[in-house]
Amino acid sequence: MKALEIYRPLRHLALLALASVPMMASAVEMHRLHVYKTLSCGCCALWVEHMKASGFSVEVHDVRDVMPYREKYGVPDEAMSCHTAVIAGYVVEGHVPAADVKRLLSEKPKATGIAVPGMVQGSPGMEQGRAPERYDVVLFGERRLQRVFAKH
Repeated sequence: MKALEIYRPLRHLALLALASVPMMASAVEMHRLHVYKTLSCGCCALWVEHMKASGFSVEVHDVRDVMPYREKYGVPDEAMSCHTAVIAGYVVEGHVPAADVKRLLSEKPKATGIAVPGMVQGSPGMEQGRAPERYDVVLFGERRLQRVFAKH
């Protein structure tokens, strides 16, 4: 009985110490999104703002030509868009919604990455101008498209 009374204050100290430790960061906060885009691309800058507003830590790399990064990271020709990003070992090509990137990080599918091919009106960063178009986010790997990951 006396041993329990001695350790009770220690247990309270341990609980206090645990309470003061910050909660673990989410997957979004733990991984930095590296975006490769051209300096003059306004829609890419808007997509970056969309990602930041959704909680992503973003590092922008303004480059002359995005193609070497697409080749380096294995983006298939049919998935290409105006910017290429990488996060947690995955590639994100084009105007992919932040929710789909969060899902990718959560589900961790066996793939190279996800993409919104082309520049679809109404996708994040492309909201200006004409009426929004329907589009798919595609999962890709081994330099080819695999399947539809999400529909918008």
